[in-house]
Amino acid sequence: MKAACTRTDARKVTFLPRDLYDIQSESRTEQQTQEWLSRYSLRAAIESTISEFVNGHGMRQCRYRSEEKAHVQHVLTAIAVNLERIGVHLPPAPARQSRNPTALQGFLDWQHIPRPRSWRVATHPAG
Repeated sequence: MKAACTRTDARKVTFLPRDLYDIQSESRTEQQTQEWLSRYSLRAAIESTISEFVNGHGMRQCRYRSEEKAHVQHVLTAIAVNLERIGVHLPPAPARQSRNPTALQGFLDWQHIPRPRSWRVATHPAG
C-alpha cells in the first residue's frame, strides 16, 4: 500500500501500528463529546491565563533571585492582572466637571485680563 501512496523517495508516508491507530481514533471520537469539551474548557481558560502572564507581563524570567521575592513578584503581578480584568467590566468614569474659578480668576476675567492656563508658566521673557 505504501508504494501506491507515493512515488518519490523525498516524501515518506508512515502509518501507525494498528493498536496505536485505534487508540488515536478513540481519543478523537471522545474529544467530540460534551463531557470532554466541558473538561477541556477549564484547561483552555487556565492556559490562556498562563499565556497572558508569560507574553503580556514577562513572567518567563523573574527579576529576583530568592524564592520569597519571586513569590512576591508573582502575587503582585496576579493582583495587577485581576485589577485589569475587573476594570474592563466597570462602567466608564463620568466626565470631570470643571472647578469654579477662584476669586482671583474671576477678577481677571471681569477685567478682561488674559490669564495663562498654568500660573507656573513664565509670562515674561527670561533676562
